[in-house]
This record gives sequence, C-alpha cells and structure tokens, in this order.
Amino acid sequence: MSEMTGREILDDAEGMASRWWLYLITGIAWIFFGFLILSFDMTTVWGVAVFAAVGLLMGGSAELAVASVVPSWRWVHVLLGVAAIVAGIVALVWPGSTFLVLAAIVAWYLVFNGVLDVVVAFMVREVDDLWWLTLIVGIAQVMVGFWAIGYAERSIVLLVVWVAAAALGRGLSSLFMAFGLHRANRTFRQFPGPTAVA
Repeated sequence: MSEMTGREILDDAEGMASRWWLYLITGIAWIFFGFLILSFDMTTVWGVAVFAAVGLLMGGSAELAVASVVPSWRWVHVLLGVAAIVAGIVALVWPGSTFLVLAAIVAWYLVFNGVLDVVVAFMVREVDDLWWLTLIVGIAQVMVGFWAIGYAERSIVLLVVWVAAAALGRGLSSLFMAFGLHRANRTFRQFPGPTAVA
C-alpha cells in the first residue's frame, strides 16, 4: 500500500469534519437511549435483553455509519459494527440463556470502547481542546467495564446500569467528537482552496 500524501490526508480530514453533525445526532441518540433505559422499571431478563439488543443494534449501525466517513481506522469501525449487530441479534434470539453472556458482552464493550476513547483522546490532544473530556469518559468506561467483568453475582439491576452506562459513555464520546469536528470544519471553511502540503 502506498502512503497517503499530505493533500489526501487534508481532503479526508476536511470530509470527516464536514460530517460533524453525524456524531452530534449519534451522541444525542445514545444519551436519550441511556436515560430511557434508566427510566424504565425492568425486572425481567427479557426486558433487559430487548433494551440491550436495541442498544447493540443502534451501536452497530452507528459504527457502520462512522466507517463510511472515517478514512483511517475504517476496519475498526466495521469490525465493531458487525460485532455489535451480531451480539444484538443473539440477545434477541436467546434472551434467557444469554443473560450472563449479555452481561459479559456489555462489560467487555465498556472496556474496549473506553480504551478506544482514551487512545483517540491522546491522538487528538494537539488539535482538540476538549480531548481531556474524551479521556475522562474513556477512563470511566474502562473502570465500570472492569467492575462489571469482575462482578460474579450479576443481577438484572446492575446489567441495566451497565447498559445505560455504555449508552451514556458512547453518547458523551460522540458529542465531544462532534464539537471537535465542528471546530475543525469552521477552520477548514475559513481557509478554503488547495493547500500546498507535500
């Protein structure tokens, strides 16, 4: 594979920044979903499984949408999207027998997504003033994820909290990314035209 030129990198960055609104909509949807989960009194495995499945299907669809606009790391978003959609379908088909599996999936999702947020925060710290917010959300997701992985006596209530935490964490990450991309988009619009970058 040939390396990208500076012009190609700038074109990709400008294209991604112009789609900042996709991250904004995704973030708002995730936060709404997280609060929706917390507002219901779910006491059955089936109810939790349905909400978790909807969240996983939403997350998978969002990852695939992001993969269509992100030039680099596309394969990570596609992989996450497909895995989340498959996990959502499994949660709907076998809700009772997959309760512990569902708890483990949500726990590992929190850890993996948190680590990804931490990495992204450090990658964009030179260009995004809000990088530390993404870092805090990422660390919080990792901590909740490890707690969920290590908690042997999983209960429905805790699973609801973990699913809501995953949704809220994902929503905040998307909002912070949207704000950073919106700022970058304004910068690109201030300096239109070809830039001489080798």
